[in-house]
Amino acid sequence: MRLTPEQLEARKRRNLAIAGGLVAFIVLVFTITVLNLKRNIDDRVEAEAAGRTVEAVR
Repeated sequence: MRLTPEQLEARKRRNLAIAGGLVAFIVLVFTITVLNLKRNIDDRVEAEAAGRTVEAVR
């Protein structure tokens, strides 16, 4: 079955929308991961500065 030019164009738009959604999801997960890592590092530095053990922060 051959697709019409309109169907091919619609498929291309759909594929681009899916790719864009996937990229947005990956960026979101990466951003959340980096922010969590930064928060953990800041907590560790704060605990060490206060003289607490790192396990006490958890």
